Amino acid sequence: MSPRKFLLPGILSIFFLLQGCLQNPETPAASPTQLPPAATLTTGGASPTPQPAVENISLPIFQSAPEEDEAGIPRYAQLKTIIPNRPRVEVITYIVQPGDNLFSIADKFGLRPETVLWGNYDVLQDNPQFLRPGQELNILPVDGTYYRWNEGDSLQKVADFFRVSPDSILEYPGNRLNLYEEEPNTQIAAGTWLIVPGGRRELRDWGPPAISRTNPAAAAYYGSGYCGQIYEGAIGTNTFVWPTVVRSLSGYDYNPSIHPGLDITGAEGNAVYATDSGVVVFSGWSEYGYGYLIVIDHGTGWQSAYAHLSGIGVTCGQSVAQGTVIGAVGSTGNSTGAHLHFELRSELYGKVNPWDYLIP
Repeated sequence: MSPRKFLLPGILSIFFLLQGCLQNPETPAASPTQLPPAATLTTGGASPTPQPAVENISLPIFQSAPEEDEAGIPRYAQLKTIIPNRPRVEVITYIVQPGDNLFSIADKFGLRPETVLWGNYDVLQDNPQFLRPGQELNILPVDGTYYRWNEGDSLQKVADFFRVSPDSILEYPGNRLNLYEEEPNTQIAAGTWLIVPGGRRELRDWGPPAISRTNPAAAAYYGSGYCGQIYEGAIGTNTFVWPTVVRSLSGYDYNPSIHPGLDITGAEGNAVYATDSGVVVFSGWSEYGYGYLIVIDHGTGWQSAYAHLSGIGVTCGQSVAQGTVIGAVGSTGNSTGAHLHFELRSELYGKVNPWDYLIP
C-alpha cells in the first residue's frame, strides 16, 4: 500500500485539531469525524432549551474528474450556436446615399436594376435620372414588381399583366394572403401592396422621342426646345464620330430598358460635336430630366441626342456638318455632375448601343 494513504488521515486530523483550538482555545476540538448534534425545540409554553452553537467547519473540497463518455472522450459545452440565415420575404426601405446610382443599389441587395424601379414608381417613375440622395426606396426581397391592389382588380388579370401565375402571388409568404378561400380576390383590400415575384412590365422611356424633320412638332409636349416647322437640310454619312474629346463613362452605361444611352465623362464647358451631319429638330429645354437638349435628324433613318448641356450653339432647322461644335458639356436637368448623355436612334432598330456604332 502506498505511504500516502497512511499519511493523509494523520494530516487531516492535525488540521482539524489546530482549527478547533484557534476558534475556541477553552473548548476541546471536536473530532473531525463527529459533528455537533442539531438544535431541537421543545413544544408547549416552555422556552426552548439552549443548545450549543454549531461551529462552521471548513472541509477540504475535492473535485472529481469530468465525466467521460463510453469512448473516454470528455464532453464540453458548445457555447456558440450558429443560426442559419433565412431568406428575406418582407419589403424593407433604403435611404439613398451620395454617390449611389440605380445599378449600385441593385447590386447591394442582389436585385436587378429594373426591380428597384418597379418597386418605386411613385418616387422614380421608371427614370433612373430621378434618383436623389435622401430618397427612401422600397427594396423588394426578390426580383419582381410591387403592385398596389385597386378596387375591381382580379388576381388573374393582375397576374396576366405581370406575366406570372396567380399562385406565385397567392403563395408568396410576404403577401400573407389566405390560400384557403375559394374567392381570394375578395380578401384583398384596395390599397394593399403585393409583391409579384418574377413579375415584369415595360418601363417608360423618358429619353427624347423620335423627332423627324418632317414632323418636329411631335415633341411639343417634351419641352420648350421643340421645333415646330418642317425642315430640309444636310444628310448624314451613316458614320458616327465621338461627340466629345473624352471616351470614358462617368455614370451609366448603355442598358436597353433602363438607360438607352451613354453618360460620357466631361468637364463643364467641354465642346460637344455633331456625331454626323444632319438638321437640328430640337434645341432647348426639356421637361423630363435631360435639361438643355439637342436632337439632330440625320435624314438617313438615324437621329442623335445630346443632353444635360450647359450651353447650346445651334437653333431649330439649322444644318450641321459632322464634327461641328453644337454645344457644351454641363449638368442641367436631373444630373449629379457634369457629363454628356448621348443617344443614337434608328428607325429600324430603335435606340441602339452607341458603343457598337461610334468610330473608335
